[in-house]
Amino acid sequence: MLFVALCHDKPGHVDLRMSTRPAHLAWLEKHGASVKLGGPFIENDKPVGSMLILETPDEASARALLAEDPYAEAGLFERVELRAWRRVVGAEL
Repeated sequence: MLFVALCHDKPGHVDLRMSTRPAHLAWLEKHGASVKLGGPFIENDKPVGSMLILETPDEASARALLAEDPYAEAGLFERVELRAWRRVVGAEL
């Protein structure tokens, strides 16, 4: 199943995001089979959150994967929304 994760950073936590970024990028590379697409939300030229499209067997697996993200482990996110999603148009994932 595909899921969209909308991860909203805590306000004023850009420094935490940047210091945790190398570990986050390594996590993305390690889980490339499940993390199909992703990137940061930008406001005023600064990252303020992330969007990830995940492919996992079920919602519980998606939540478990997200919990392992170094950003999540560091407490960067104010909240994470996870929604089941179906691709209709665009590139294959």
